[in-house]
Amino acid sequence: MNPWDYPPAPSVAVPDNPARRQLLAAGAAIASGLSLIACLPGQNATAIEGGFTGIEFERGHMLRDSYAWPASTVHCKTKVLIAGGGVAGLASARALRLGGVEDFALLELEDSAGGNARGTSVGGIACPMGAHYLPLPGDDAPDVQNLLEELGLRQRISGRWQYDERHLCHSPQERLYFNGHWQDGLLPVQGVSADTLSQYRQFATLVERARVQETWSLPAYKAGVTAFKQSLAALRFDDYLMQHGLDDAHLRWYLDYCCRDDYGAGIATVSAWAGLHYFASRHGFAAPGMDHMEREGLLTWPQGNGWLTQRMAAPLGERLHTARVVVRIVVGKHGVEVDAFNTASQVMERWQAQSVVVALPVFVAVRVVQNPPSWLQEAARRAVYAPWLVANIHIDKALTDHPGAAPSWDNVIYGESTQAPGLGYVDAMHQSLQSVPAATVLTYYRALGDATKSADLNAARKQLMQTAWQQWRDTILAELSVPHPDLPAKVRRIDITRYGHAMAMPVPSLEGRIGLRPAGSPDVSPRADRLRFAHSDWAGYSVFEEAFAIGHAAGTAAAKQYKA
Repeated sequence: MNPWDYPPAPSVAVPDNPARRQLLAAGAAIASGLSLIACLPGQNATAIEGGFTGIEFERGHMLRDSYAWPASTVHCKTKVLIAGGGVAGLASARALRLGGVEDFALLELEDSAGGNARGTSVGGIACPMGAHYLPLPGDDAPDVQNLLEELGLRQRISGRWQYDERHLCHSPQERLYFNGHWQDGLLPVQGVSADTLSQYRQFATLVERARVQETWSLPAYKAGVTAFKQSLAALRFDDYLMQHGLDDAHLRWYLDYCCRDDYGAGIATVSAWAGLHYFASRHGFAAPGMDHMEREGLLTWPQGNGWLTQRMAAPLGERLHTARVVVRIVVGKHGVEVDAFNTASQVMERWQAQSVVVALPVFVAVRVVQNPPSWLQEAARRAVYAPWLVANIHIDKALTDHPGAAPSWDNVIYGESTQAPGLGYVDAMHQSLQSVPAATVLTYYRALGDATKSADLNAARKQLMQTAWQQWRDTILAELSVPHPDLPAKVRRIDITRYGHAMAMPVPSLEGRIGLRPAGSPDVSPRADRLRFAHSDWAGYSVFEEAFAIGHAAGTAAAKQYKA
């Protein structure tokens, strides 16, 4: 079934929503950016260096474009092969090592492992190319906890777990540019009406009621699926809010921001299950005055989660093979045959393995696995992916600030999509605690997954890929110049990374399905013969905890199978 073929709630009048207008407004925003940037004082846009970086689209498009592959001339053997080097693939490799399996190899499309959680540097300053933080994991994520202990990020002292404060996000953590001022926190509170505050409290009550009624966890599979959760998964978050009379513009903006930040699309696109899961699986929702609700602790680094993936990849050594396009995976009677094109040497390699962990996105896995099982084909039909843009903006001097909250790690601009279509920026030098603010990299994020039809989503993906770097530069600078008029004059370089299929989105389904796993399957990582499937796609949305749990389960199972 086409994932877009679900009806809205029949008795609900849904108001106009900024998320619904984002795609239509994108072209206008770029055009306005071009005109606005020309009027900004001190700006010479042509002096700003940069370009597109981070993703080798040509390699992936070889599969899409039916590239004429050469015959294999290099033959390799290994016990276990991992196809895909994102967080799930790296977690699988770690689980193999922990299980005593050293004879394995990992094939990765890009020039470095890490997937959407890689890091880079601009102007000599480390910065993320994607995922940029990790919430402190709870007891539902013991494998992630173990990883953090292994990396020295947490240790037990006097019977209690303590985290290395150097890696915890330093204060101030986040702020919002709202009504011409910076305020602490991202929920709009300065000068809002009593009705707005009342709706904040009403939503907090709904979240708390859901937490009492159901079990919620990260990773989500630990909590199981119930009839209540299925009813939420069949409904848009937007419609759920309207059914409960939650129509306040400030509340809806905040919830829309949260969903776009975690899922790549807003409340008009993602399911009500996803919207509630965002809060219920963590620390709930804190309305003003609810002081007993603590702010979520998180770990972050200048290069974002690239700090984690670099350390997960380091022990692999020569077992990590980058710049490989996995072309074909065939299960035979005595093993698995994998063809991988080495883009550096232009040679086709044929790998023989006893088993394979397919840590590829579902839409890629269904292309390369020969005679794919029906549930894999169904998952590929159901998967909906958000395009995503990340811009690393190198500035040579500290920015002049508007009144209000001090510069923070996370900085967000309030406004409708026509005014602030991005998700704000994080400051790469925030963790350095430099006494005098100076040069830094601002990492700006924009999710492009908001669409009401698959054709609109394809148009957004096309827009992402076909818009010139100079146009993206100008519209991003125009947006960030609202709170920072002096920004354009201080920018020296902007590197932009584009993800055409950044993450699977948790959109509603008529059946109330949560995630892409085969219906009724008890496996965290789906399996078929000698294949184990591991990717955040199977959870239906992309966060570190989900990808790591699925990858760890696949690697653990592969290690047990090998030893048996």
